[in-house]
Amino acid sequence: AVEATGKKNLIMAGVTTSVCLVYPVLSAIAAGYQVQAVMDASGSPSKLAEDVSWRRMENAGAILTATDLVIAELGQDWSTSVGSQLIQVLFQHVLPSISA
Repeated sequence: AVEATGKKNLIMAGVTTSVCLVYPVLSAIAAGYQVQAVMDASGSPSKLAEDVSWRRMENAGAILTATDLVIAELGQDWSTSVGSQLIQVLFQHVLPSISA
């Protein structure tokens, strides 16, 4: 399904980093996609599993990122209608959870 879109840049997250994210990220990179892995939208049952997963993805060429960075990058210009909607999501849903 992704291939049919013709897009080459993917933003990925998973329930668990070590099981649900790392292997799809590695597969996507091997297939020629540029991947941003959203690290604060995923997690692992142990610090070791998380650390190893991060290293594997980064060493394979993934860009490790965070939800607020992805939203800022997608929005780019907060004065547009899309940017205005994204900044609302950022302040209502993402930043409050970071400060909690």
